[in-house]
Amino acid sequence: MPPRRRFGKRLVKSFLPIALVIVLAVVGSISYIVYCVSHPAKSPYVVTPESFSRISGRAIKVTDETWTTPDGRRARGWLLKGAEGAPAVVLLHRYGGDRSWLFNLGVKINETTSFTILWPDLRGHGENPPIKWSSIGSSDDSDVVAALNFLRSLKSENQKALVGDSFGVYGVELGAYSALKAASADPQIKVLVVDSVINSPDDLLKTAVSNCVGMDNRLVQALSRIGMKAYLLGSYKPGNACDYAIMLSDKPVLLLSGNDAGNLRDATASLQKCFPPGPNVELRTDLPLSGFSLPSATGEQSEAYDRIVIEFFARNLR
Repeated sequence: MPPRRRFGKRLVKSFLPIALVIVLAVVGSISYIVYCVSHPAKSPYVVTPESFSRISGRAIKVTDETWTTPDGRRARGWLLKGAEGAPAVVLLHRYGGDRSWLFNLGVKINETTSFTILWPDLRGHGENPPIKWSSIGSSDDSDVVAALNFLRSLKSENQKALVGDSFGVYGVELGAYSALKAASADPQIKVLVVDSVINSPDDLLKTAVSNCVGMDNRLVQALSRIGMKAYLLGSYKPGNACDYAIMLSDKPVLLLSGNDAGNLRDATASLQKCFPPGPNVELRTDLPLSGFSLPSATGEQSEAYDRIVIEFFARNLR
C-alpha cells in the first residue's frame, strides 16, 4: 500500500472518534432541548375548587373530569355545570400555565351567564399530567374538539342534554392558537375570545428553546424543529394562525392583548386582517394587562379584564 494511502487511513481513523463524540454531543444537546420544551415546568395549582371555596366562602360544585383524546389518551379538566340547555365555554391556558390560571374567570362567567364551564389542562401541563408531554399546538386543537364531545355527552338531572348546541372558547397564547384551529374544524364553536395569539407553533417553539438554552441561535432552532418532529413522530406540523382565521367568517371573535404580551401584542393585532370582512371581529390590544398576567393581577385589574371577556360571551353566545 502506498505511504500516502496508509497515512490517509490513519488520519481518518484518528478523526473518527472525534467526529463520533461531536455527533453524540449534538444529538444529546438536541434531545435535552426537545425534552425541556415538550415538558414545561410544573408548579402547584394557583387555586383549586376546594381552596377557592374556603377563601371566598362560596360553595361551588366543580368536579374533576376525564375524557378520551382522538389518539386514545386520557385528558382531564374541571367542570362547573350551568343551566340545562345553556351554552358552554372552554377556557384554554397558555404554554407553561395550567387550568388554575383561568379558574376565577370561569367562575365569574358561570355566575353571570349560567353557562357550563370547562377548564382543561393542555397536554403536558398541570400537576402530574396524564399526558406527559406538550405537543406545542400540534394536537391541542383535536383535544379541544374531544373536550367538546365530552360536553355534548353530559346530561342534566332531567336526563336531557346539559349543554346546548353552541360553544364558546377562550384561549391565551398556545390556548388561543388551539382555539382558532379547533374553531376552523368544529362549526358548533360559535364565539371566540383569543388573547395574545401565536402565529404558529414554530414561534412558540423558538421562544421555548431560547428559554431552555438561554440563547437564540438559528442552527439550534433549526435542529430543535427537526428534533421535535422526530419526538412527536411526524405529528408536529405547524400551521399559520392566519390560515385558520380565514375560515371563521360567521363567528364573533374578540382579539385581546396588552403590553405584558411582548411581540404577541403586534402579532394579535396583525391577525385581524386575516379574518373575512365583516363586523364580527373586535380588537382590543390596548389593555393594561393580558391573559398572561391574570394569576398575578390585582383585584381591580382582574375585574376590568374579566368584564370585557364576560360581556362578549354574554352578548354573542346566548
